[in-house]
Amino acid sequence: MVWSDAPSHVCRGGDKRALTFCCPPVKPCPIMIALEEAGLTPQDYIEIKESFARNTRLGEGQGTCFGSLVWCCKPSKPCPLRDMAMKRINMTTEEYMELKKRLSEELVGTSEPDTDSVKALADAFDVSIEEAREALAEADNDLRTAMKILRMKSL
Repeated sequence: MVWSDAPSHVCRGGDKRALTFCCPPVKPCPIMIALEEAGLTPQDYIEIKESFARNTRLGEGQGTCFGSLVWCCKPSKPCPLRDMAMKRINMTTEEYMELKKRLSEELVGTSEPDTDSVKALADAFDVSIEEAREALAEADNDLRTAMKILRMKSL
């Protein structure tokens, strides 16, 4: 897959990079925390996604929940509306994920592992700060994936 370390959805504990898979912020949900972590207002978020939609094929997607693939979730989450829209425009999962990765980078950039997350991992798994940092870097800052990596190493 093009984005092999894509994060889990924000609503399932994914990091702020997963904002690329979120709907518009129309109700209270974990997106508000991710937006805060990314330093984005809901309006900034909407404007960035709408601009990206205008300039890429993620702007297509008639028949999806919000009328554009830019608001759609990760392919691992079943969605017949997204899948039908992609099929209709001949978009592969690889193209979709490449565009979602680019959108994520536009939303939050690329960053070093968060110091608080590194410390929390080190404490929770009783490993050195460096081991925790390496696990988080290997997981491309996805805390859930880093936890899985450290859990596997402890077996």
